[in-house]
Amino acid sequence: MVKALEAPTRQVTQRRAMRRRRIALVVIAVLLALAIGYALSGQVGNRAPRAAPPSAPSAPPLSPLRARIVAIAKSQVGYRTNPPNSYCNKYSAHFYAGSLTCPGTLRAEEWCADFAAWVWQRAGAKVIYQFINGDLNSSSASFYEWGLRTHTWHPVGSGYQPRPGDVAVYGLRPSSLYAAHVAIVIATPHGARGPTAVNGDGDITGFSVVEIERNEYRADVAGHGPLLSGYVSPIAA
Repeated sequence: MVKALEAPTRQVTQRRAMRRRRIALVVIAVLLALAIGYALSGQVGNRAPRAAPPSAPSAPPLSPLRARIVAIAKSQVGYRTNPPNSYCNKYSAHFYAGSLTCPGTLRAEEWCADFAAWVWQRAGAKVIYQFINGDLNSSSASFYEWGLRTHTWHPVGSGYQPRPGDVAVYGLRPSSLYAAHVAIVIATPHGARGPTAVNGDGDITGFSVVEIERNEYRADVAGHGPLLSGYVSPIAA
């Protein structure tokens, strides 16, 4: 009887051994999968964060002169001529320029250049106001001539990055020394085609007023204004 049971006993023993091997293989596979998952999770956790997208380059701080120009120009926003349908204004009167057909001490002429010269002078920039080529006066092109004489003229396309306190010149025709308009730059937003500027003798929000225009790549005049031509930088007096 003992011998008759030996064969079945060996078969049972073999099946149990095979089962144990299969269980062991499963356990090994599970442990290996867990180890791989743990390693991968550690790599993901230690991965360096993605670099932030490049931001607009920060502009250097404004000089005291440029900061004063911006502050004074902004303080004049809302000024209107008197009478409101005239060119009678205080900026031309400051330089004794224009006609004497106005009430009080005001004088009359188109005055965007007078406004820009007034702001510069009041802030402490060098201003020589007279009707001689190379000096500043009521002609918008006088800022271009001044810029050439003082080596502070920067035409559009030259690579110059405008700064608050500059004067923007529009519709320049150098051959005839003519320009359509000038304005005080108070900001240069990244990606904009033109500056944010304070305009004397503007006519977008009213007739002959001081007003702010954003992205001013065309002159602040009603209709299709002339294009931006360049910038003139101030010099301390």
